[in-house]
Amino acid sequence: MRVWPGRAHPLGPTWDGEGVNFALFSEHATGVDLCLFARPDAARESDRIKLTERDGYVWHAYLPDVRPGQLYGYRVHGPWAPDEGHRFNPAKLLLDPYARAVTGAVRWSDALYGYDPSDPRLDLARGAIDSAASMPKCIVVEPAFSWGDDRPPNVPWSRTVIYECHVKGLTRLHPAVPKALRGTYLGLGLDPIIEHLQRLGVTAVELLPVQHAITERRLADTGLTNYWGYDPIAFFAPAARFAVGTAGSQVSEFKTMVKRLHGARIEVVMDVVYNHTGEGGRLGPTVSLRGIDNASYYRLVPERRRDYVDFSGCGNSLNMQHPRTIQLIMDSLRYWVLEMHVDGFRFDLAPALARELWEVDRLSSFFDIIQQDPVLSRVKLIAEPWDLGPGGYQVGNFPTGWAEWNGKYRDTVRRFWRGDPGQLGELATRLTGSSDLYGGSARSPHASINFVTAHDGFTLRDLVSHERKHNEANGDDNRDGTDANWSFNWGVEGPTDDPEITELRDRAVRNFLATLAVSQGVPMLTAGDELGRTQGGNNNAYCLDDETSWVDWRLDARGEVLLAFACRALAVRRRHPVLRRRSFFRGRPTKGLAVKDVTWLRPDGKEMSSEDWSEPEARAVGMVLDGAASDERDERGQPVGGDTLLLLLNAAGERRVFALPPTPEGTRWRLELDTAHPEGRPDPEGLVGVAAYSLVLLRRDSDQATA
Repeated sequence: MRVWPGRAHPLGPTWDGEGVNFALFSEHATGVDLCLFARPDAARESDRIKLTERDGYVWHAYLPDVRPGQLYGYRVHGPWAPDEGHRFNPAKLLLDPYARAVTGAVRWSDALYGYDPSDPRLDLARGAIDSAASMPKCIVVEPAFSWGDDRPPNVPWSRTVIYECHVKGLTRLHPAVPKALRGTYLGLGLDPIIEHLQRLGVTAVELLPVQHAITERRLADTGLTNYWGYDPIAFFAPAARFAVGTAGSQVSEFKTMVKRLHGARIEVVMDVVYNHTGEGGRLGPTVSLRGIDNASYYRLVPERRRDYVDFSGCGNSLNMQHPRTIQLIMDSLRYWVLEMHVDGFRFDLAPALARELWEVDRLSSFFDIIQQDPVLSRVKLIAEPWDLGPGGYQVGNFPTGWAEWNGKYRDTVRRFWRGDPGQLGELATRLTGSSDLYGGSARSPHASINFVTAHDGFTLRDLVSHERKHNEANGDDNRDGTDANWSFNWGVEGPTDDPEITELRDRAVRNFLATLAVSQGVPMLTAGDELGRTQGGNNNAYCLDDETSWVDWRLDARGEVLLAFACRALAVRRRHPVLRRRSFFRGRPTKGLAVKDVTWLRPDGKEMSSEDWSEPEARAVGMVLDGAASDERDERGQPVGGDTLLLLLNAAGERRVFALPPTPEGTRWRLELDTAHPEGRPDPEGLVGVAAYSLVLLRRDSDQATA
C-alpha cells in the first residue's frame, strides 16, 4: 500500500479520480492510525496505516491505490484521563466524522465501551477489547451523480406548506409502492407518494433525521429501536437503513429521491441533530468523536471534566465554543445543500447551539456564521426553539432569517378548540401570525411555523380521542412522553362506536386542519393526519418501528371525507393571498383603504371591544380579512389582489348565529369551508348558523361569480 503525505484540507475522505486523501482533526491525540477493511463485518483491518503527517492538528495521508467503495475507520492514540477530559483508546475503531456513508448499525457488545465495564471504578479504567467486529465501517463514496437540470424549487415562504414525515413510516405500508422499495429513499420519491403530496398541496417535505444514527443499547436489548433517529453518529452520512442497494448506495438513492421531489417542485427539508451525538454520557459507547478528541468536540463540566454538560437530555452536548466543532457542523450543512441538494433544515433543540457560555445567546457565533454564509443563509432555516437547559424556551427569540416551530400556536389552538376559557384573545394573535413573538424584530408572519401536531406527541386523531397518553409499548411503564397534551376525548377514552362522539371527533380534526389553513404563517402537517392516522394514544412512539408509527394508507369512508377536506382547506389557502401575507396586519385602514385590513366581530355583527376580548367565557368570534389588504406581489412587483374573507369560529357547546356584514351591491357571501358540513351546504344569506365546535369560512363574491 503506497502512502503519500497528502494534505490537511478538506477534512474527511476526498476521491480525486486517482486516489483518496484522508484528513482527520484531533488536537490532543498522540497518534492516528487509518484502518482499511475488506468486508463490513470484518473483525480485523486488512491494512493499518500510521498517519505521520500533521498540520494544525489535522492528521492526513494520500493513498493513490484506494478507490471508492473502500471501507475504513480510525484508531486514535492518546491519554486515557477522564478527569482531564481525555478518553483515547486505540482498541476502539472510530467512525470518521466526515464519512459520506456508513455500512450499517453497530452490533452491541461490551467492546464498544472505551472503558472496562467490568471494573468497579467504571470509566476510570481503559478497556482493552477490540471493537472492530462490533462497529460499522466508513465508506469512500464516488460523488458523481447525474443531476441533469435539477434546480432548487425556491418556494417562497408565503406559499410554503410543510409535511413532516419519516422516510420509512410514510412508505412502508403504501400499496402502490413496490414491496422492495417500501420504507426507502427511492420509495418516497415514487409517483404514488408525490401525487399524494401534490393533491394535498404540500410544497416541502420535512424529513425526520436521516443522518446516520445509533440505537441505544437499552432499546436494542429489549428488541426496540431508535425509530425516529435522533441519536446521530455521522453528520455527513445518509442513514443506511433507508437504502435498497449495497453499502454506499444510500448516497445516490438519497440524491435520486431529492431529484424526483424537485421535479414535482417539492422542497426537501432535513431535521438535523447537532446538539448532541449518540455516544451519550460518560458511560456511553466510544464510536466516533469521544475517541477522536473528547475534550474538543464535547462540552465538559469545567470542575468535573469526567462529566458532560447536557442541554439535550441525551447525555452530552457538542462544544459550540470550539471552532473545529462549529466547522464540523457548518461543513456538514453545506455538504447537504451543495452535494445532496437539500433545501433547508429544521434544527432539533436549536437553543443548545446558541449556548456559548451558559445562557442562550441570540448573537452566538453559530448564528453569525450562518447569517454570513453565502450558501446556508439562502436556504430555509427552522428552529425547534427549546432545549432542556436553563432558559431553554426561546420561542420568538431567534434572529432574522429564521423560522420557528411555534409552540404557543400549538397550545393555543388546542386549548381553544377543546373549549378552554379565556383563549379568544390569544387565538386572535396566533391566527394573525403571532406578532407578539415576531413583530418587533424585523421578522414576518412566516417566522411562525404553525402546527397542531408533530412527530413528538399525539396524532390529530389521537388528540381528539385520548386525554391520557398510552405509552406502555415503549417499555418505560408509561412514564415517558408529556402529560401536557391539551387534548379532549369527547366523553370516551380511545375508540368508540358512538356515532355522535365520532362526528364530534371528526369535526374537531377538521377544525384543526382548517385553522392551520387560514392562519398567517407557515402551516405544517404531520404525515398521516390527513388520513386519520392513530398511534393508539401513544404520544412518544420514538422507539416503535411497526404499525404504530407507519402511515396506514387504507381509507374507510371517514378517511376519504377527511382527506378531501384537508385538500380543500389547503386549496382555499392557495387561492386567497390574504391568507398568506408577508407582513403583519395593522388592524386599521392602510394604503388608502376605507376599511381595516382585519376586523374582529361579535356574533351580532358589532366590532369586538376590549371588554369582549377579556370575557373568559367568550368562545365565538368573526374575523373579516379585506381582500384589498393582500400584500402579495407578482414577479414584476404588481399587487396581487384577492377576495374578502369572513372567518367564523365557534368553540362553544351550542350553535351560534352570526350576523353577516353587509356587502356592496351585486356581491354576496359564498361558502368556502364548513367543518360541520365538510362536503358543503347552500350559501348563507343575512344570518349564518355556526354549529357547536365548528369553523365556517366565507368569501365575498359577485352574484355572477361561480362558487
